[in-house]
Amino acid sequence: MSATSSFSVSTPTYMTHLIRRSRSRSGGAVVFNAISSLRKSHCLRPQSMTDVFFRYPYGATKRNSIFTSTRPFSPVMEWQDCTVRTEIDVPISVAYNCYSDRQSIPRWMPFISSVEVLEDKPDLSKWSLKYEAFGRDIEFSWLARNMQPIPNQKIHWRSLEGLPNRGAVRFYPKSPSSCTVELTVSYEIPQVLIPVASALRPFLEGLLLRGLERFAKFAKTYHADSTV
Repeated sequence: MSATSSFSVSTPTYMTHLIRRSRSRSGGAVVFNAISSLRKSHCLRPQSMTDVFFRYPYGATKRNSIFTSTRPFSPVMEWQDCTVRTEIDVPISVAYNCYSDRQSIPRWMPFISSVEVLEDKPDLSKWSLKYEAFGRDIEFSWLARNMQPIPNQKIHWRSLEGLPNRGAVRFYPKSPSSCTVELTVSYEIPQVLIPVASALRPFLEGLLLRGLERFAKFAKTYHADSTV
């Protein structure tokens, strides 16, 4: 089994940031907890990082001057993509059915703590993310909608509320008993902090690749159970 990954980067890598975005209870502000490292390499070293806080009055107003009126202010956001893939030793139909079982995803994806499919609207699901990284507990949640799938070829989704994200899982046949699974996850960040993409690359790649490797093992168990 082999695994590869790619990550879209459109900015220099000499300054890196790791964002953690949370909504303040006072004033509806959004706080960007950015872990910075002024390095030329892609390696993240927690002991050399410092916390930098950017506060945007999300949904509030920004005053141009004392003589002018106020106007709404919101940071310009931009999507960044991360793609990983791995080979799995199960038939493509098994891999597809296994990944379609959203409530089982926390069993193999290391940073997903729970997935709850809505009974009255099965295309909607509530997701929770919990992970400890760089000495911090990271928690996010969101409501996602599964878009119309292509059986044995593609599963894709987008968030409706909470953490802005979207993604797709594609399945490619390799042999009658194996296939390649490609996972693309996209997340939204402020345009002024686009350099975060280069800093997040090794971190996100590692998480997603470990998840797919665990999925490969889980799919074999899933396949064995389905043939009993």
